[in-house]
Amino acid sequence: MTANECIRGRRSIRKFTDQPVSHELLAQVVETASYAPSWKHTQIVRYIAVEGEKKAALAKCTAVFPGNGKIMDEAPMVIAVTIIKGRSGYERDGSFSTPKGDRWQMYDAGAAGEAFCLAAHEQGLGTVIMGLFDEEEATKLLEIPAERELVALIPIGYPAESPAAPRRKAVEELLSYQS
Repeated sequence: MTANECIRGRRSIRKFTDQPVSHELLAQVVETASYAPSWKHTQIVRYIAVEGEKKAALAKCTAVFPGNGKIMDEAPMVIAVTIIKGRSGYERDGSFSTPKGDRWQMYDAGAAGEAFCLAAHEQGLGTVIMGLFDEEEATKLLEIPAERELVALIPIGYPAESPAAPRRKAVEELLSYQS
């Protein structure tokens, strides 16, 4: 699969088969995703694979958008994407390297999250990135330490659907040039 095929072929999957994702396959996906770029190579993203009873409890943290809970219930596994706070966009003395301040860490999390989803797609797995959930409740449930922050939840599994690609904006709308 070429990069073009992978990017154009990946979809947000919301229906999964009941086939489990092996821990070995997940480790391969994470290893590939670890090559995502990050601020000064800080590699602040950490993944937590959630299965079984804890996954069912995590699905209940989606009351803000109940549809996400149904998707998480159907997925054999949910990946909690976390970041180590206070590193991306910072110098060693704690000052900011960029006027974006601590917002740069979300850029790194986004790049890593998409790399994770593309690596999963290449392995025949489906994913959907979720941002609507009770962050405080999910953080407590997953026992995420204070120096880390929960950024997103990614249900992962073997797709039980093949959605069509949504319409894309024209390149002329997305791209401009300046001289």
